[in-house]
Amino acid sequence: MTETRTVIEYVLDRLHDIGVTDIFGVPGDFAFPINDAIVAHPKINWIGCCNELNAAYAADGYARVRGVGAVNTTYGVGELSAISAIAGSYAENVPVVHLTGMPNRATQDGRAIVHHTLGNGEFELFRTMADTVVAASAILTPSNAVSETERLIGAALYHRRPVYLAIPADVVDQPVLATGQPVTLPVSNPASLSAAADAIVAALEGASSGVVLPGLVVDRLGLRDAARGFIEAANLPFATMFADKSVLDESHPNFIGMYDGRLMDEAAREYVEGSDVVISLGTLPSDFNTGAFTAKLDPARTIDIEIHRTTIGATVYPDVEMGDLLSELAGRVYRTRALPQVPLPALGPVTGAGPDPITADTLYPRWAGFLREDDLLVVDTGTSSMGLAFATLPRGARFHNQTLWGAIGWATPAALGAAVAARKRRLVLVTGEGSHQLTAQEIGQFARQGLAPVIFVLNNNGYLIERLLCKDPDIAYNDVAQWNYSELPHALGCQDWYTPRVSTLAELDEALEVAGAGDRACYIEVVTGTYESPPLPKLLHDSVKTLYRS
Repeated sequence: MTETRTVIEYVLDRLHDIGVTDIFGVPGDFAFPINDAIVAHPKINWIGCCNELNAAYAADGYARVRGVGAVNTTYGVGELSAISAIAGSYAENVPVVHLTGMPNRATQDGRAIVHHTLGNGEFELFRTMADTVVAASAILTPSNAVSETERLIGAALYHRRPVYLAIPADVVDQPVLATGQPVTLPVSNPASLSAAADAIVAALEGASSGVVLPGLVVDRLGLRDAARGFIEAANLPFATMFADKSVLDESHPNFIGMYDGRLMDEAAREYVEGSDVVISLGTLPSDFNTGAFTAKLDPARTIDIEIHRTTIGATVYPDVEMGDLLSELAGRVYRTRALPQVPLPALGPVTGAGPDPITADTLYPRWAGFLREDDLLVVDTGTSSMGLAFATLPRGARFHNQTLWGAIGWATPAALGAAVAARKRRLVLVTGEGSHQLTAQEIGQFARQGLAPVIFVLNNNGYLIERLLCKDPDIAYNDVAQWNYSELPHALGCQDWYTPRVSTLAELDEALEVAGAGDRACYIEVVTGTYESPPLPKLLHDSVKTLYRS
């Protein structure tokens, strides 16, 4: 019965109901009552992180695997440290519940000047700041705890975006004073659903060719099976844009590669742009998704199936849930059409050996060959993500990258969150050393949690992606401090990790063999020349000049 539970017990129980079994955070005095309750909860684990930004990144990575995540911070200094990561989750449709511990109500009512405040007696200011990067927010009381918790859960799942839930310290352990029903998500308007489905079937029946572009929201909504069912029923090929890589299994016979405008994978581009019907499942026409806006999709031939509505030509079908529509379409009968013969992208054969230096041409095919079925591959923003994006992944492997928000440093703590969310799967992290320096301290949490990741730190002497995009590649701001990366794991408490530094192909091949042979945690520093880059960043150089520079 809800009336026998405290406010925090109700919140934590409901988080567990929707799939959260681990909460990331950093303790703080205003949040102590929440911290205590998380640790005491029989079905939820506390995962302490080194700072609040990293904790929110970890919750983001966790949510990409589990469907929803949670982070707990203290008031003011803690929550503001996390806000950039929360903004990234908002941009990329990742539902994260941000639990914040506030000063007690007497302190707030008295406008007391206490630590972690601006000294002006204002206590809802930080909630106002959070409102710009969350789908909904609330400050709980015993009376509204049930209704507001349900409202926020509903908003997180409906929009697939973060929500902000603050609890004053003296409210945390108070019994809830009202009951309520768990939130229910909306269903489609039957007439609108039927009309949208009829229009799509008619478009496909009248087309000689078609293609599907599944977006990352397919994954966020848990609709991978539904999307695959529709694609198989219609026997349509599918391609993915950059942010959407591996949303559907790349070993599927209907997969034809990555659509990145005119910059890469010309065979996929020709087929997508030449199709009579292009069905977009929540794709986003961002700069990186469209090959610096070189993608050219005819609106008259594009059907946009979004989370809660569908657009076909000039007609908008509101209140149509993506999952309902995909299920409806999968049950229809389509005329048989042959799949196109489109060659998949490849990174080329493994070349070079022995004392040869590690180059981009020799490194990326080796990384692609290292991956195995069901791997979780987390790649930081930069050249490494742009290189590995064009490797066709083995069955069940997933590629995770923060393409739109693009915060360097995201990948290391996000990989921690993903590894916690799926402890039985191998986690492979690839990060440049510039990105790694922002959040490297979370490496220690892998060992603390008994996890055994395979981590590659690409040391190319600074910010390579910025060198390739800016006016003066050798300018001082593209340099970073030279760390002894291979010594970091031991300093951060990771005992018995395999930590080589490799600069030749013989050393790299040995490291890959050791890392692939068992379940030992590995941290491999890969040293290349300063300007060793895969093709896409080089192609972006000229394309982005008109976007980012006058």
